[in-house]
Amino acid sequence: MRTRITNIREIVTPVCPDVAVGTDMDKLTVYTDSDIILSNGIIESIVPRNRHEPPINRVLDAENAVVIPAFVDPHTHMVFGGTREDEFNLRIQGEKYMEIAAMGGGINSTVRATRNENEDTLFEHALQNLHDMIAYGTATFEIKSGYGLDTETELKQLRVIKRLQKSQSVDIKATFLGAHEIPPEFRDRKEDYIKLLCEKMLPAVKEQGIAEYCDIFCETGVFDIEESRRILNRAKELGFKLRVHADELTPLGGGELAAELGAASADHLVHVTRAGIDKMVQAGVVFDMLPGTTFFLMSDHFAPAGDILAANGILALSTDFNPGSSYTHSMPMVITLACLKMGLTIEQSINAATINGAYSLGLQDKTGSIHKGKQADLTFLDAPSYKFLVYNFGVNRVSAVMKKGEFIFQKS
Repeated sequence: MRTRITNIREIVTPVCPDVAVGTDMDKLTVYTDSDIILSNGIIESIVPRNRHEPPINRVLDAENAVVIPAFVDPHTHMVFGGTREDEFNLRIQGEKYMEIAAMGGGINSTVRATRNENEDTLFEHALQNLHDMIAYGTATFEIKSGYGLDTETELKQLRVIKRLQKSQSVDIKATFLGAHEIPPEFRDRKEDYIKLLCEKMLPAVKEQGIAEYCDIFCETGVFDIEESRRILNRAKELGFKLRVHADELTPLGGGELAAELGAASADHLVHVTRAGIDKMVQAGVVFDMLPGTTFFLMSDHFAPAGDILAANGILALSTDFNPGSSYTHSMPMVITLACLKMGLTIEQSINAATINGAYSLGLQDKTGSIHKGKQADLTFLDAPSYKFLVYNFGVNRVSAVMKKGEFIFQKS
């Protein structure tokens, strides 16, 4: 079936269909007076509005919307029990994140809630979060486990992600993050927990085929470089692709480790070193920036996006949606923060939130731009131009979201 989307104010897409790097990061292609032709949910062409294109089976009126690629979010923690608004209230009154964690809060607070939650309830909460994120224009996701920290609960989280993959039309990549923290029962026995990860948890996840990636929180006080190398090498032996929480709180060298091991991405990178940047660029590791986390933790020290772009690094943006350090469903908010706090241009931030996120997940051939042969994954903006994504901050301008040529969200 051929579909024509017409009455579009602007069609806005990354210049290149695979990845935006170097000078391509500064550009977007903008079409006016043009329509999009779809064939069975796949983009066929962008044509002048007055061009006759028979046969057309369906005409969709975009109602003068700006159409951009649907956002791709390559770093989320969507499956969890409970919320931590009380901790947030403590933080805005002056308590530090690590102090709250030492009192039993932080990640381990969510671990307790997730362990106690049944799978169906976790699924329903995750599904609501997914729908809320779709309403802000995102149609492709990475989702991590990491709030179980034991074999049973980690597998439970990953089963929930699998149910989302099977029941929803969006694209979802699953990541095992058993090395997110040291669980309380192993606090004085870290080596035993590392053995559990390597000898039982990773093989169990692989045997069940419910995660494509393995991630780790490589950070001072959590997993150091050598511990992270051991766990990630074991994951690599088992056939997992790698992602790394790196250099968020200290310049530990997680970026360099991600490059050494050929990870798909290193994420956070607030304190990445110049050597880390250079090695990641050489290895082709994606720099996944999470400015919402830095903002939500009330820090003024953001990741060095300018240095990364100057080195021709592949820069992506993510919400890091999670209950503790970035409780936002909104990729437009993250784009605004990237511009105002990290110095990105609007064009750079849109490239980072679309095609480069897709590249990070190995989905650049399917989504992330409006090019022939890709899925019609589109976000419709009730706005006079794409620049309103940043300019009109705090307002959700998304009027509709399309996945594979069908609407999955329409504002009532």
